[in-house]
Amino acid sequence: MAVASSKTTKLPAGYKPSASEKFMGVKQTEFFRRLLNDWKDDLLDVSKQTRTIMQTDNLSHADVADRASSEADRALELRASDRQRKLVSKIDAALRRIEEGAFGYCEETGEPISLERLEARPIATLSLDAQERHERNEKVGR
Repeated sequence: MAVASSKTTKLPAGYKPSASEKFMGVKQTEFFRRLLNDWKDDLLDVSKQTRTIMQTDNLSHADVADRASSEADRALELRASDRQRKLVSKIDAALRRIEEGAFGYCEETGEPISLERLEARPIATLSLDAQERHERNEKVGR
């Protein structure tokens, strides 16, 4: 199912998806496409800033404590950067689901994921019930 391009779909100012409209219709789809792209752009900007800071940061401190503190900060930044990279990958997957017409539907049940859940976690692939079942099964498996 092809979805209208963001260049042709206009959203009213302050638009927010509503349960009273067609689920994952043109407006809702465009809303989530823009939300995901904006989120991705923000993450990429932060990542770029982090890389710039890390490249220009001088780790040669005379004091051992200062050096250790800088190295700890650098390790923390690297972990955060890795999480952001994984999140960008999930955002890209969500954008592909939009293009394929599968966005907003639970991968397990095929049922629509609630708009509230999608607004809170637009990369969600499972409905709340399916996610809770998945987490319960994960705990049992441990």
